[in-house]
Amino acid sequence: MTRLVHLSDLHFGAHDELLVAAVERRADELKPDLIVISGDFTQRARTDQFGQACEFLGRLKTKGHEVLGVPGNHDVPLYDVLRRFLSPLTRYRRFIDDSLCPFHELPGAAVLGINTARSLTFKDGRINRAQVDFIRDTFARTRDNVAKILVTHHPMFALPVGHGPELGKAIGRQELALGAIADAGVDLLLAGHNHRASSHHASELVTGAGEALVIQAGTATSTRLRDEEQSFNLIEVERGEVMLTVQAWNGDAFVARDAGRFVQTDKKWESATGEKVAEAT
Repeated sequence: MTRLVHLSDLHFGAHDELLVAAVERRADELKPDLIVISGDFTQRARTDQFGQACEFLGRLKTKGHEVLGVPGNHDVPLYDVLRRFLSPLTRYRRFIDDSLCPFHELPGAAVLGINTARSLTFKDGRINRAQVDFIRDTFARTRDNVAKILVTHHPMFALPVGHGPELGKAIGRQELALGAIADAGVDLLLAGHNHRASSHHASELVTGAGEALVIQAGTATSTRLRDEEQSFNLIEVERGEVMLTVQAWNGDAFVARDAGRFVQTDKKWESATGEKVAEAT
C-alpha cells in the first residue's frame, strides 16, 4: 500500500511555528512514501516567506521524505503588479521547485502535479490546453496497475468552502480538464484552496467528471481558518482501494480524527459501507 501525506495551504507568513513543527513530527511518525503539497506555500509570495517554506521543505527532505508540490494563488505576488504579470512564479521556482508540473512515480501510484495559479484570475484557478495534453500524455505512459493521482491547488469542482451552503468556484476551463481526467483514467484528484477537508465522488459532483475520487485538504499550518481546525490527510492507496484519515490539530499534536475507506468497483468509487461517497452538489 502506497502512503501519501497530503498537505495544503501552508501560508508561510501567516503560519504558526508550533503547527509547522507538529506537521514535521507527525510526518516522521506516519512514514509516507511521498508528501504532496497542493499549493499556497506562502501568504503573499514574498522572498522571506518563500525562504521559510524552503527551510521547511529542506527539513523534510533531510529526514528522507520525498516531496511533490504545486503552486497556489497565494504563491503569485498580489501587490507587486510588475512581478505579478512579468514573472509571477519566479520566486516559487527558485525556492520550491523549478518544475510547475512535477511527476513522481511510486511502485503503487503515479502522481502528477499541475499548476492552476494564474496572474489574471487573482484567487481562482485555470488550466490550459497544453496542460490538458500533458495530463493525457503523462498518464498514458504509466503502468495500468498503478493508481493515477492528479494534484492541483484549485479544486476541479465547486466544493463546499465552509459548513454552510457556500461553494467555491470550479476551476476555469473545467470541461477541458474533465475530458483529460476521464481519458487518462485518473483515480484520485487532490486539491486544497478552500481550507476544508472533505472527500467526494467526482461523478456525483458534475456531469462528465469521470470516475475519480476527489479529496480536498484543509490548511495544515495557517492561522487563517474556515470553521474547522488545522488538518492534513493521510491517504493510503492500493489499486482499487483508498483509506483516507484526516490528521487534525487538537491543540498539542496532529492526531487521526476521521477515517474512511473507499473501494472501486467497475470503475466506480463507494465507501466501504456501500454508501455513496457524497451527494450531488
